Amino acid sequence: MAKRSSTGPSGRLRIIGGRWRGRRFPCPPGDVTRPTGDRIRETVFNWLAPVIEGTRCLDLFAGTGALGLEALSRGAAGVSFVESDAVVAERLATTLAELNCADADVIVGDAFRFLATTPRPYDIVFLDPPFGIIDLENLCTLLDSGWLARGAYVYIEMPRDDAVPQLPPGWETTRNKTAGLVRFMLARRAGDCTVN
Repeated sequence: MAKRSSTGPSGRLRIIGGRWRGRRFPCPPGDVTRPTGDRIRETVFNWLAPVIEGTRCLDLFAGTGALGLEALSRGAAGVSFVESDAVVAERLATTLAELNCADADVIVGDAFRFLATTPRPYDIVFLDPPFGIIDLENLCTLLDSGWLARGAYVYIEMPRDDAVPQLPPGWETTRNKTAGLVRFMLARRAGDCTVN
């Protein structure tokens, strides 16, 4: 969300792999969303390849839904997309309909209000909030109170130069890379096996 990104020709994003590989879908114009770029998405889903099949995922600041759509394309059992901008959420719902995808739901609303509802556990959570606005440490703490299945992975994207957030007790960082102005990480509770 909320930072400019290159979206390819005609403001369209491309799904990198899986059953919808090569499919393009529209990205809202201007600075409304900040989709995760192709190179980063490819790296992240290479990390998650051993575990993505059959998972339940949460794309918490969904924007265009690039991360959640990639997860569905690669075999996730379902994705909940949470997006506060009603127009962006409607575009995402249209994209899912065009893909004939019934394994997802789009929730229009604030991410923190969503996390204040009754928790349901997810296997993978994608955290790509607006840069410089959201307290990632607080967000991870909220997720740790019932939203994560045993051994769940949490993907975090943030500005490269920001301090790495202190993770809740019992979490560990399994991957941590930078690309351009972005840092992207994969975290998991310590003691569970990690992706290699």
